[in-house]
Parts: sequence; C-alpha cells; structure tokens
Amino acid sequence: MNDMIAIYAVVALLAVPLGAYIANAVGERRGRLDKLFGVIETPIYRLSGLRPDHAMSWQAYAMAIVKLHGALIVFAWLLFMGQGLLPLNPDAIPGMAWDTALHTAVSFATNTNQQHYSGQSQLSHLSQTLAIVTLQFVTPATGAAVLIAIARTLLKKRADGAPGVGNYYHDMTRLVVRVLLPLAAVVALMLTWQGVPASYQAAHQIEPLDPQVEGVQSVPLGPVASMVAIKQLGTNGGGWFGPNSSVPLENPTPLANVIETASIMLIPVALLVAVALIANRRRLMVGIGAVMLAFSLVSTSVVVMSERMPNAALTGLYQTDAGLQGNLEGKELRFGTDLSALWGSWTTQTSNGSVNAMHDSFNPLGGMMLLMDMFVNVTFGGIGVGLIGFLLYLMLAAFIGSLMVGRAPELFGKPLETREMRWISLAILAQPLVILGLTALTVVLPGLSQTSNAGFHGLSQVLYEFTSAFANNGSGFEGLGDDTPWWNLACVVALLIGRFVPMLVPLAVAGWLVTKRSAPSGRGTLAMDSAAFMGLTAGVIVIVNLLGFLPALVLGPIGEAVTSGTGF
Repeated sequence: MNDMIAIYAVVALLAVPLGAYIANAVGERRGRLDKLFGVIETPIYRLSGLRPDHAMSWQAYAMAIVKLHGALIVFAWLLFMGQGLLPLNPDAIPGMAWDTALHTAVSFATNTNQQHYSGQSQLSHLSQTLAIVTLQFVTPATGAAVLIAIARTLLKKRADGAPGVGNYYHDMTRLVVRVLLPLAAVVALMLTWQGVPASYQAAHQIEPLDPQVEGVQSVPLGPVASMVAIKQLGTNGGGWFGPNSSVPLENPTPLANVIETASIMLIPVALLVAVALIANRRRLMVGIGAVMLAFSLVSTSVVVMSERMPNAALTGLYQTDAGLQGNLEGKELRFGTDLSALWGSWTTQTSNGSVNAMHDSFNPLGGMMLLMDMFVNVTFGGIGVGLIGFLLYLMLAAFIGSLMVGRAPELFGKPLETREMRWISLAILAQPLVILGLTALTVVLPGLSQTSNAGFHGLSQVLYEFTSAFANNGSGFEGLGDDTPWWNLACVVALLIGRFVPMLVPLAVAGWLVTKRSAPSGRGTLAMDSAAFMGLTAGVIVIVNLLGFLPALVLGPIGEAVTSGTGF
C-alpha cells in the first residue's frame, strides 16, 4: 500500500512543474524555448512548406488531422506487409498478412496500440522503430494538440468571433519536439540503466542452465528502451514483446516498474495544469481534477481489494502460509498483486493499455472495474483526449443543469443549441452503440468470437476487446483468438470511430461556440467551476455509462462472480 501511495505522490509532484512547462512550450508568447527548439522546428517548417503562424478554422484543423493520419496508416500498412524485403531485419521476419497489418497500422495511428500480433516475432526492427515508434509520438501529440486548440477557443476568455483555433502542424510539432522527445529520452536512459535492451542486434542464442532442456533458446533484442519510454509516456501501450511489461526484458527491476507505472499517468495529469494556465481556468481544472482523482481512487481501491482475494479456480492448489497471498494467477511474483492491480487500474484509466500482469486472470470484480475504467474513459484518460472526453460530459451536464434551473442551455456563456447538442449526443452514444453492437454480432454468429472460455467469461473477453478498441486502450483479456480477419476488421471500425468522433466533435463545438455572442451572466447562470456542478457532471458520467453497459456487465463479470461461488 505504501508503494502505491508513493507512486501517486510522485506523479502529483512531477505533474505540476511539467504542466507549467507544457503551457510555456505551446503558449502563444515567444520566449527562450522558441530560440532553443527553433533550431529543430524551423527546418521542419521550411522543408514541409508550412506556415506555423497561419491560424486554421476548426474544419481545416480537423481535415489536417485526418489527412496526416490517413497517410501514416497507408505508410505503416505497406511497411508491415513488405518488411521481409526491407533492411534492419536481422531475424528475417516475414511480412504481415494484409488484415493484421491493417489492424496494426490503424491501431497505432489511433493511439490505441491494440496488438493482434507478438512484436518480437512478427515485426522487424525497422517496422518497430520507423512505423510503431513514430506513430507513438505523433498520435499522443495530436490528442494534446486538439486539447490545446479547444483550450484556446472554448475555454479561454477571448473576444467573440476570434478567428481560427490554431495551427495543427505547429501545435503537433511543438508537442513532439519540446515535450515528448525530451521526456522520452530521459525515461529511455533510465530504463536502459535498469537493464532494458537498447540494441539493433539480432536475437541471442543461449544455452539454458537447466540440463534437462535440450537445444538453445532464442532471446530477442532490439531498441526496446526507447519504445517502452514513449509507450508509457504517450498513453500508447503497445509493447516490444507480446506479454508487454510483464516480460523482464521490458520491465526488469522494481525501480523500472515504478518508472513505467508513474509514466502512465504523468502527462495526462500535467495537462490539467497546462490547460489551467493556458485558459486561465484554474478553479475549473481543479474541479475536474478532483472528479478524476475520486474516480481513480475508487477504481484502484476496488481492483486492489479484488486481487487480494484468492482465485476461486485455484483454491487449495497453493500454500497461503508460504507468503503467497491473493490472486497470483497471471501476475509477476516480483511485483505481487498490489502493484499489478495499480498498473491495471491506471492503464485502463488513461487509455494506455500496457500491462505488467494478464488482465484475463483478474478476479471478476477486478476485471469489471477495468471495463468500467474504459467505459468512463475520462479518469485522466489518454493524452489530450481524456480531458476532451470530460468536456463532452461537461457539455451534457451544462445542458441538463441549465434546464433544471429554468435557463436556456449555455456553456461558458455561449448558447448550446440544437446543432451542438445533436453532435454531443452522437459522440457520447457512439460508444455503447459500437461496442454493444459489435459484441452482439460477434457472439451470435458461430465461429467469430474465438474465445478460450465459455459462458460469462467468454462474453467478457469479447466485450473487453471491443471496449479496448473503442476506448483507444489496447489492453486485452488474453486467450482470445483475435488475429483473424473478422477481429482485425471489426476492431478497425471501433478504433477509427472511437478515436476521431469523440476527439473532433468537441473541436467542432468549440469552433461553433466561439463565433457566438456571450450571454450576460446572472443569478441563474451555472457556475461551472463550482463543487455542485462538478458533482452534477460526475453523476452524469456514472449514470450514462451504467445505463449503457450495466446489462452487459451482468451477463459478463457480474454473472461470472455470482456463479463462481466467491461473490466478488
């Protein structure tokens, strides 16, 4: 327990100065950082023909995102299929099947990093570094860029009708060059110090120490440390190795585990501070942060409690008096149940998706809370998109709250009208429609699900996979045979809708609202930075997600818990 408290404290202490740095790095005032990083950024702008001072409309900003990501998807897709013919492939790994390559390209281009492959055996060093790691920098920077664009339009107090929401390429470049690259370099060096491989060598062939084991064992290597650093910092999650950070080569020591765990939450929390400074909305961000922290503490506490309970399937098979307590199935004994539960909770709260234990082996209550984290998806959430998602619920709460006090719906003094509410509702309802629709189709058609378990847990495996895809999380209930054309293509649909609809709709709403005249405040005006309004928003989040997903939870983890004979 002390370890978990310390990691929460480390994140809080580091997030405040990092948030202030991010606000300065992407702010509108020119300063020392422009001179320092201009050496890198200016040639990029000149080579690409970009005008960083040219403000875009929200439509142009959104179109720039779609065009860049479309081009990156095609590039990565072709690279994955053709990697067998390309250099930096010392282990002679062949190209991917077209459907697996497409799913992988879309997954990493949507900041999801859901893996239907095992990286060390199915991707070359070139594919891992040129495609995977590049996307792991671009996609979190895009989420943060959209958040900054919304902050400078919808949240910041400015004149009505101020033109443009910013320049996407300028915002994204500064976030990559000034924030993600320096942070990833520091974390990569720390992980290399702890023993994470950083090499372009081929796999090593070693003789096992056990004389009963014949032959040699192949130990795959590569520039693992640099990928692990950005996978954690960028709420990416895709590991170099198939089992992710439960493999000692990705997560070799207790200190490495602390570094990787803290990295999951660091930038999402820091962005609260950055937006508070950019938009001058300190009280609002404190209120939002308090709601997020409350959700986080509840989720983490429940998952930790669940994993301290024994696994019903293993009752009587191990000695509890030998110090082996709780549900150790699928967990690293080096970390135990608490640190595995903390990682599992944080990785689903932030859409990170990396793992240091197998979520499929969590007790039913623990697995249910991981699902709830992804349903809510705004408990800090992914970089940028977590706070953007919270703003979606805040918009819905503002609409409901305004009607409750008998006032025309408004948001920060701007009227919320039919167009805005139609798109806000669509962005919120897209999640249950896509997840439950694809889940129902998969389990009703024979041969599609490929589950390793029947009954309640089998349904949970299917539900988790589509939830992970839509929430841009990437973790999974392993044991699912997901490398099939159906799973690859169905998840591509969930990945694309789950990424771009909840991210671009708030950008559009911000673009629409900024051109409207602000209504004068009065006695009936909602104080959106008040504790009462934050409580209303939290209630809206809980109620919307329970209404959408409670029946599926009853048929999945709740049903599994009841029938296992151990309750929760």
